Amino acid sequence: MDSSCYVKVGIVWLTILFCMPWMSFGIRYFPSNAGGIAEPEFGFAEAPDYRNGVSCPATSDAMTFCDPSLVHIAMTLDSEYLRGSIAAVHSVLRHASCPEHVFFHFVAAEFDPASPRVLNRIVRSAFPSLNFKIYVFREDSVINLISSSIRQALENPLNYARNYLGDMLDPCVKRVIYLDSDVVLVDDVKKLWDVQLGENRVIGAPEYCHANFTKYFTDYFWSDPVMSKVFESKTPCYFNTGVMVMDLGKWREGNYRMQIQNWMEVQKRKRIYELGSLPPFLLVFGGNVEPIDHRWNQHGLGGDNVKGSCRALHPGPVSLLHWSGKGKPWVRLDENNPCPLDYLWEPYDLYKLKPNHRHRHQQHGSSDSRLRLPQNQQQWPFLVAV
Repeated sequence: MDSSCYVKVGIVWLTILFCMPWMSFGIRYFPSNAGGIAEPEFGFAEAPDYRNGVSCPATSDAMTFCDPSLVHIAMTLDSEYLRGSIAAVHSVLRHASCPEHVFFHFVAAEFDPASPRVLNRIVRSAFPSLNFKIYVFREDSVINLISSSIRQALENPLNYARNYLGDMLDPCVKRVIYLDSDVVLVDDVKKLWDVQLGENRVIGAPEYCHANFTKYFTDYFWSDPVMSKVFESKTPCYFNTGVMVMDLGKWREGNYRMQIQNWMEVQKRKRIYELGSLPPFLLVFGGNVEPIDHRWNQHGLGGDNVKGSCRALHPGPVSLLHWSGKGKPWVRLDENNPCPLDYLWEPYDLYKLKPNHRHRHQQHGSSDSRLRLPQNQQQWPFLVAV
């Protein structure tokens, strides 16, 4: 083969590389048991070594992330919300009946101030025996599709990484639970994993049909007879994309990434919504979501997207707390201005460089690391101390 042929082959491969918007690579797979000491410069303490219960499937060194007994969870990792992500992982492991059978798929931004390899070492230092893999998300694959939003944080390209999970994760991963970084679980994640999706359902999530669905789109959208027809013969309800059970097999077959992307392109031309990554999901899946019990997404605890004021829990039992909205519990705790529910997040926080909250925590009815309730919220019998 002469030199011109090599050049042509090289150009072909470079074209393929840069035209695939979902390109990612894994940093690591199942970790070794060596080096289990947390590295203090990262600022996170090492979590307890959570192990399987007696009823769990057997583990072996030959396990891969294709093992059918695993529970797959996808989350994003970035420097701004890393503290929340670490707390979320900790909460999952702490309440899981089979923590050794939980596999985490972390998606990190290509140009995050903390490189994916640094994030990898941080996660490993906090959870030495955790089963996980880190993928690098190419922000340029989506950045030109993102429109301005009512809050700048909603414009972060990593918010759109969930759209690409079907492309990034190995084809053997047929199902995944997607979780935002501002959640904590107080229940066994296996219960959420076992939720069955209907034959024609690609995703499952708690739905909130009392919400005013029309407010998620502009007047221009509703006045357009072609666009608004997308909801014809459907009864769409609001759902929060921060907690979803996703059938990746059906997702790939239906090319749902492209369907969402098509609506983002419409948005760039015609401005049909004001929020970030949520409305395209509503446009594609609204009216065809497998309803999951509300206990699995007690959302809105971060307050509204402008003021971030304190909010109470929705009525009913709780399995997952979600600080969606502007206010984040670690920020409010460090600023000595927490909301009452922020104290339910604090026991899962592994960050070592935080201000000392213990005296405030004791004032609210807890003197140890177990999940306890603020004195003025003792009417929550469904949150059980562990």
